[in-house]
Amino acid sequence: MSVETLVVTADEDGMRLDRWFKRRHPELTLGHLNKIVRTGQVRIDGARTKTSARVAPGQTVRVPPLKMADFPAPVVRRPTHSEEDRRAILEMVLFEDRDVLVLNKPYGLAVQGGSGTVQHVDGMLASLADAAGNRPLLVHRLDRDTSGVLLVARSRKMAADLGEVFRSRQARKHYWALVEGVPKPAQGRISLFLAKGEGMGNDRADRPKGGDRAAMERMRVAKHGDPDAQHSVTLYATVDRVLPRLAWLSMKPITGRTHQLRAHAEAIGHPIVGDPKYFVAPPGGAKHVDPARAVPTDVERKLHLLARRLVLPNPRGGTLDVTAPLPPHMQKSWDLFGFDTKQFDPIENAPED
Repeated sequence: MSVETLVVTADEDGMRLDRWFKRRHPELTLGHLNKIVRTGQVRIDGARTKTSARVAPGQTVRVPPLKMADFPAPVVRRPTHSEEDRRAILEMVLFEDRDVLVLNKPYGLAVQGGSGTVQHVDGMLASLADAAGNRPLLVHRLDRDTSGVLLVARSRKMAADLGEVFRSRQARKHYWALVEGVPKPAQGRISLFLAKGEGMGNDRADRPKGGDRAAMERMRVAKHGDPDAQHSVTLYATVDRVLPRLAWLSMKPITGRTHQLRAHAEAIGHPIVGDPKYFVAPPGGAKHVDPARAVPTDVERKLHLLARRLVLPNPRGGTLDVTAPLPPHMQKSWDLFGFDTKQFDPIENAPED
């Protein structure tokens, strides 16, 4: 092999040199990379460098002969059911172009892996990787049991640009929820401090199978200045109702805290129907539920929360505006109560802060 001079692409902007090498030469060990960088065999624009250096588009990287024959062959871990995953992801697509995929994430599918999580969107996206190993990347997240709009970038550069759009609060997110009772006033602003709280109550029926404490973790209302307390703001509007039992809420989170909408709904006394963390039966069980506000048995006990719409500026120009349909269990409830998805949504006229 001979010396190579490789040019950093726009999609590699800001990458650490060690990660850049991992992307270009995944078979190269970290130990060997450290050696050739330390001895000056790797250079950026002709200058000596470090593995922690950040690369920029247009820079040239000198890559010496790597003598791959001296290294053990890398273990190739092929994703199981990659074709099945690819088909499943493509069936979720609501919108796509050369830069993004917008998915309709179904109820019950995790976005990222965790303890005991075998299948998740992030892992399934690996099935769309190209020949160079470049794969779509998540831009934001939804809870496992929240359905709806999920944004995915086709490149690292677009993921970074869209991430900045979210951090600067330029993305407008609209959610639909079915909640217990009917809020008063019909429209309002919820402004609270939230912090990580205790696990679920002592009632074993409230605990997820397996006793996973992470799965039981929930947010609690905190005070300003409490450890880990973060300010959170949500705007809500009642779209329709079934007096006095239930209401269809449209919700617009201004901030993006963990479980924000679920914790806010509980905090105002109207938890989201089917929420295993925040819709908890009162002490004494079902016999202590106000019969007038009891959720009809025809309603499935699944989280009734939909990421309905996402509107944000496209870094390449124009606007991304994508809407997701109701998932099957919510559609069943909407049909049961005669809710019309085409009726006016008051949250559309709500302020942006």
